[in-house]
Amino acid sequence: MSEYRIHGATGEWEVVIGLEVHAQVVSEAKLFSGAATAFGAEPNTQVALVDAAFPGMLPVPNEECLRQAVRTGMAINAEINAWSRFDRKNYFYADLPQGYQISQLYHPIVGEGAIEVDLEGGATKTIGIEHIHIEQDAGKLMHDQHPNFSYVDLNRTGVALMEIVSRPDMRSPEEAGAYVRKLRSILRYVGSCDGNMEQGSMRADVNVSVRKPGDKFGTRTETKNVNSVRFIMAVIEHEARRQVDLIEDGGAVVQETRLYDPDRGETRSLRSKEDAHDYRYFPDPDLLPVELSDAFLEECRASLPELPDAKRRRYEEALGLSTYNASVLTAEVETARWFEALLASPGKPDAQRAANWVTSELFGALNRLGRGIEESPVTPAQGGELLGLIADGTLSGTLAKQVFEIMLETGEDPGAIVEARGLKQTSDTGAIEAVIAEVFANNPNQLEQYRAGKEALFGFFVGQTMKAMQGKANPAVVNELLKKALG
Repeated sequence: MSEYRIHGATGEWEVVIGLEVHAQVVSEAKLFSGAATAFGAEPNTQVALVDAAFPGMLPVPNEECLRQAVRTGMAINAEINAWSRFDRKNYFYADLPQGYQISQLYHPIVGEGAIEVDLEGGATKTIGIEHIHIEQDAGKLMHDQHPNFSYVDLNRTGVALMEIVSRPDMRSPEEAGAYVRKLRSILRYVGSCDGNMEQGSMRADVNVSVRKPGDKFGTRTETKNVNSVRFIMAVIEHEARRQVDLIEDGGAVVQETRLYDPDRGETRSLRSKEDAHDYRYFPDPDLLPVELSDAFLEECRASLPELPDAKRRRYEEALGLSTYNASVLTAEVETARWFEALLASPGKPDAQRAANWVTSELFGALNRLGRGIEESPVTPAQGGELLGLIADGTLSGTLAKQVFEIMLETGEDPGAIVEARGLKQTSDTGAIEAVIAEVFANNPNQLEQYRAGKEALFGFFVGQTMKAMQGKANPAVVNELLKKALG
């Protein structure tokens, strides 16, 4: 893969990228209260007294949130800190009732780890993870409800977030995009975050700086709350170019927080970047340190599923799938689950044939319908039955496509469709021989040319026979009988 460079008036520049991904933890309750976390509720209907910062209300840690963070750390082979501590991060904002956020600065629950990402051309790269800490989310300001006022919705206040902080190891928008996609895939396999970027349950702060290749790191900017892979890549491209142009025009990059405007495809300054001391961090006096037992850690490790890299290797080595098919089928946890349910269906389809069918026929149909695999109108059991009918010769490839289209429209089982519509493939040699004779009678010129040595016309006769039998003839039998008749 060629190196990504920004070309300026003074030569080539290298971009240095680090990402802080905020992933909302999957849990029924918030980090320190029993309030619900479901998305889309009426404003301010999921707020406990702790969330609203009523005097005297004390936080109580939610063990499930701690468990999910530990499981996530284990999934990226990170160091798990059996002793960690919560700190108060002090700042004022209208949607932060306490006037501080409970977070972890000095002693996070998860230490160093790494993620291996796949790049174009078969290349891979390891991206370091600095740490994962747990913190509360803030509320939400709504500016479009009143012409003169902003409203505050505290439903999100206190929801548990994992902040997954990468090292500045990425050097191109492609690497950053691959990193976020891989991280999202792991989180969804583990079940610790649903990865829904549109709903804001996974978003990234994008740190970008530029330097001449080999120089020390430049001054970085941080673009906040970017909520799609495409936008993350666009932020990097825009911000790198902006910084290069600024430096080459004699200016200097200022360490600051910026926002991305997707309509204009550009970033704009929000505020000067605070340092840790500006937040006056100190240990939260209402919370004891978190101490994790060996039994708890072992339970977390035992609960992990087969992760995407291990599953992909198994698909290649044990099932004999191509690298492409194995990668596609393991990229999303729902796809892998659907495929494995297909293999386990009563039809017990061949793995390679099943993989080809899923990645071509099923994915093609779902793309046309604008649906994900979890919304497929065809169940894994129905897919297995369809593949079984192809394997035992009941359906030809052409007939199978017809049956599949009917399944997509009606949700019927393939066997019922074949019986009701008379779509069964025929291997009746007498019927096929009669049609072949009719094809010869209707195409005397082609028959004469074939017998004079133009053997390429064999395909013409196959096509005419299959057409006359409306695709219901067994192609292997047609080929065999045609060779005999033309011999």
